[in-house]
Amino acid sequence: MPYTHTTTHIVVCCLFTYLYSAIGATFNLTLPYQHPNPEAVVQELQRTLNVSIYRRKMLDNGAGCLTGNPIDDCWRCDPNWSNNRQRLADCAIGFGKSAVGGKNGQIYVVTDSSDHDVVNPTPGTLRYAVVQTEPLWIIFSSNMLIKLKHELIINSYKTIDGRGANVAITGGGCITVQYVSNVIIHNIRVYDCKPSGNTNIRSSPTYVGWRGRSDGDGISISGSRNIWIDHCSLSHCTDGLIDAVLGSTAITISNSHFTHHNEVMLMGHDDGYMPDKGMQVTFAFNHFGRGLIQRMPRCRHGYFHVVNNDFTEWKMYAIGGSADPTINSQGNRYIAPNDANSKEVTKRVDTDDGLWSGWNWRTNGDMMVNGAFFVPSGNGLSATYAKASSYEPKSAALVTQLTMYAGVFGEPRDDDGSKSFSGGTITGDSAGGNTGGGGVGGGDNDDYFGMTFGGDTLTIVPSPTRILFIVFVLYMTTTTNTGGLFSLLLL
Repeated sequence: MPYTHTTTHIVVCCLFTYLYSAIGATFNLTLPYQHPNPEAVVQELQRTLNVSIYRRKMLDNGAGCLTGNPIDDCWRCDPNWSNNRQRLADCAIGFGKSAVGGKNGQIYVVTDSSDHDVVNPTPGTLRYAVVQTEPLWIIFSSNMLIKLKHELIINSYKTIDGRGANVAITGGGCITVQYVSNVIIHNIRVYDCKPSGNTNIRSSPTYVGWRGRSDGDGISISGSRNIWIDHCSLSHCTDGLIDAVLGSTAITISNSHFTHHNEVMLMGHDDGYMPDKGMQVTFAFNHFGRGLIQRMPRCRHGYFHVVNNDFTEWKMYAIGGSADPTINSQGNRYIAPNDANSKEVTKRVDTDDGLWSGWNWRTNGDMMVNGAFFVPSGNGLSATYAKASSYEPKSAALVTQLTMYAGVFGEPRDDDGSKSFSGGTITGDSAGGNTGGGGVGGGDNDDYFGMTFGGDTLTIVPSPTRILFIVFVLYMTTTTNTGGLFSLLLL
């Protein structure tokens, strides 16, 4: 059959069908455990908060325990909570809501604060408990200061529950959550964490791995999912207080208190690391207090819900990002410093205006104090936010009440929401981190830790530039002759 324009149009339609799928694959990279509808998580969090606030108004006469904070009200009103500690696992909200930690596992009591041997941990120590394979709910027999020799590498299905004791972790490496799932860290103070490593460290009863030098993060989350950090106090670490990288997702960071630090939280490995497009993190009811400078958080790719936090100090900016993250800021209080050059809440890091103008960053019901201002971008009514209900601006007036117990229990707020501008600790910046290596007798693993994208296979698609070139050639084919089609076959 002779080649005609009808034939050409059929070929063009077929190729456009392929290109449509390719373009979709290019711009919709997902992780296998990424929540399919992040806006639904936002809505659920808002419903939970509204119910908790309503219960407080209706049931509490001012002398009761209800605060309107849905996490705390879930368990703290029970005077016998210590008899059912694992009730806490039912109280998470946001993207990390499914983190079960050591629920339904045995209670393990840490009785020894030492950390003498990172290869063969002593029974009774925290290190011994966290490397076990079975689910464990880990508690402490008394107040403890745990000075780590090297990174504390946590296995899946663990809860570190510091309620009822004053527990602090410091020293080398601090807490590492790497390539695992279902971890809860609650009511722990983490401070003065230093880089360590270049040694073998046990991460399970059957595995000892060589660890390079760590960054010195307070809590480092890599390639992990279903993680909940609640009621922790963090300060003075060498790198980040909490960093989440390398495709981590389904994370909630709540009710925590951050002080005296420069680069507070980094979410995302680097701008070119596409698996972080599946990152989903909720930041709720946290207090960003004295001596903080920037990154509360600093985001790459992904979806980040910043809700009902109290930002009482920053010196450069509060929330930053690059590589087109979606940032949904609702019902927060932002108190700007007196420096006229640091009033802006937001910062697009190393990105021209023309590139970030389409990023979905929005503010809804936030309270701006002392000249603070949030620069939104993107289309607030776009598909990204179509299903996200919003808070009324009055919700920010509840921030003091919602964050009144932020940090470890019994720790007083270092301010009352007024301005407090003390010095912060200047620290380094390293997203590379200690991403692991071979075990004893093992080697490196460069397969993105077995992650898959958009299903169970990794699809290689042409770049957008190449796609546009193909479309151009197709157009020339339909308007000239078959020579264009021959050129297309050579691409």
